[in-house]
Amino acid sequence: MESPDLSDDPGVHRGFICASFNQDTTSLSVGTKTGYRLFSVTAVDKLDCIHEGVECPDVYIVERLFSSSLVVVVSLSMPRRMNVYHFKKGTEICNYSYSNNILSVRLNRQRLVVCLEESIYIHNIKDMKLLKTLLNTPTNPSGLCALSINHGNSFLAYPGSATMGEITVYDANNLSTVTLIQAHDSPLAALTFNASGTKLASASEKGTVIRVFSIPEGQKLFEFRRGMKRYVSISSLSFSADAQFLCASSNTETVHIFKLEQHSPSILFDSSQEEESPTWSAYVGKMFTAASTYLPTQVSDMMNQDRAFATVRLNMFGLKNICALATIQKLPRLLVASSDGFLYIYNVDPQDGGECVLVQKHRLFESNEEQVDQKEEENPENVPPQPPSQTYAATVALPTTAPSSTTLMGYSEDGGAQKGEVIPEHEFAEGPVCLDDENEFPPVGNQNN
Repeated sequence: MESPDLSDDPGVHRGFICASFNQDTTSLSVGTKTGYRLFSVTAVDKLDCIHEGVECPDVYIVERLFSSSLVVVVSLSMPRRMNVYHFKKGTEICNYSYSNNILSVRLNRQRLVVCLEESIYIHNIKDMKLLKTLLNTPTNPSGLCALSINHGNSFLAYPGSATMGEITVYDANNLSTVTLIQAHDSPLAALTFNASGTKLASASEKGTVIRVFSIPEGQKLFEFRRGMKRYVSISSLSFSADAQFLCASSNTETVHIFKLEQHSPSILFDSSQEEESPTWSAYVGKMFTAASTYLPTQVSDMMNQDRAFATVRLNMFGLKNICALATIQKLPRLLVASSDGFLYIYNVDPQDGGECVLVQKHRLFESNEEQVDQKEEENPENVPPQPPSQTYAATVALPTTAPSSTTLMGYSEDGGAQKGEVIPEHEFAEGPVCLDDENEFPPVGNQNN
């Protein structure tokens, strides 16, 4: 999800600025006016706040690496600086400054990607060395990009055009372009990979059609129609862990869940039974397939687009939210984190779909904070400033000026670390890194504490 400042939206909780789920949907990160919060979302009945960071206020980007202690934070007060923390130790691993505002950050076990409006920076997450700068990328004012999370690949997807829905797929491990996908006629609004990095879902600014492509080939696999009556702003796309389902949320009151299953004419109509007594549904299926061959392409495409398998009707309209599919306590759930300050959890019927049932609603902010927020509503001067909008291309990362005592790394001339220990290579040699104990990866530097 993009992490915009949401404080000016009507109905938005005054403490809420942004939110994101981690890569395996076990954690929710929320950026707030006072810092950021990390929640565990592994149970339905309780929402544990596992950490509250107050290192910097007005956090509009916060991304956690799986279940590790590594968290990346960007503040409205310093929108060009990325801070990387080890939150369990309460230390800053490093910080980097760029020549333009940071719009989004994506990370996996190999790479950390920073997206600016007209450039993208790819870091090696082991030592934070800058590996590649993609300069003069098409204007991308929302910082739209996606990074695959599978240990074996690091595919990066970002807009290949500012006026059309072209997707550039880049190999962030081998630092080379993989393919260009002509996904939509309108500019892109949302992108996401499945867990294995073999599928990529996209939506355009119109928000009516969602498409899924194979990676790395870029072949269209599925096409889903979210709606026809109105254009909407898709705010998030997310696959289930097994890539059997895809959810999409927008600025409307409906969240859609699509089922990724292939339909062939043989399923719609079995020719071996044709001379017997074909059912009415089989007859309609055959006519549907035949009709699509001679109707105009736009009409034919619309007929072949699958509709939502399941839906959720939110009790809000026009508010920013992000959605994710997760298995919690062995059952499939849909999670919706909304800028109204709540996390909603729904049951999903994987067999029959239909309307999902709300099973839990969790408050992300305490009630006493709401009282403070009401006072601040009366004093709008305290609203955090928006980062200035700048459109020139960022060409180089800037050195960190006047590093504090907690800054372990800055830029050297080659973009590497000036100081700080790197992670031993053997920790990355075999399989995924262990992320769940106190000795987990990183830290990059040693605080000697």
